[in-house]
Amino acid sequence: MKSAIRFALLALVLVIVAMVSALTAMRFAIHGQEVAVPLLVGLAPAEAERKVAAQGLQISIERQYYSPLIAEGKIMSQLPLPGTKVRRGWQVRVAQSLGPTRVTIPDVTGESEHAAELNIRRRGLDVAAMAAVETAGIPADQVLAQSPMANATQVVTPKISLLITAAAEPQAFVMPSFAGQPLGSASRSLQDAGFRLGNVGVVAPVSTPAPDAANLDAPAALPSPPSPSQAQAPPPAQASPASIIVSQVPAAGQKVMAGAVVNFEVR
Repeated sequence: MKSAIRFALLALVLVIVAMVSALTAMRFAIHGQEVAVPLLVGLAPAEAERKVAAQGLQISIERQYYSPLIAEGKIMSQLPLPGTKVRRGWQVRVAQSLGPTRVTIPDVTGESEHAAELNIRRRGLDVAAMAAVETAGIPADQVLAQSPMANATQVVTPKISLLITAAAEPQAFVMPSFAGQPLGSASRSLQDAGFRLGNVGVVAPVSTPAPDAANLDAPAALPSPPSPSQAQAPPPAQASPASIIVSQVPAAGQKVMAGAVVNFEVR
């Protein structure tokens, strides 16, 4: 019994020693792959790339800013910060200095989008972002505002954001029904709502003579030749303000835009 207990205790001690050894080896393996991020601020990109490559790291230039303190072309900031412990293969993101501000921010308000973009790029600047806004009374495709403002000082980035005017969307309506209304009142309603009256057609009345029951079995008489007054076709009917609307295009219930043309048929 005692020997069995001693054997179990010995086995437990061996398991604990194995676990401690494994954890220690894992810790050394993990920390053995970590390196400290070197200081890159003030270095040229090529020199900074060689420095991080020696540590098994990578470098990425993501931004460019004006700086009166850091010479043009040198690295002015980095992330992670110097001394930070990272794993090998980590990417260090840096920003490059453009040197002191030497460019004048142009005034492009009132110009078209294309002309403003050409004006900006001709000065070595870039367009950061564009936004469009509908503005009543101002033509579309025109620069309404810019940031930074013209002749601004202490500019940080070589980019200008623009606010461009956009064409207003036409107002939409649901076409009402004009059937049964006089043409005159319907025309006034259309004009007041911003629509236009199109073609007005007149529906010819259809008349069929009633058959004579007494002459149903009688032989048909030969038609007599028409007289000169009967030979002339009657003049086509003309629409008047009192004419009653029987149909319309677009039909009632359809979605139409302001200024649309509405056609009627009247009788």
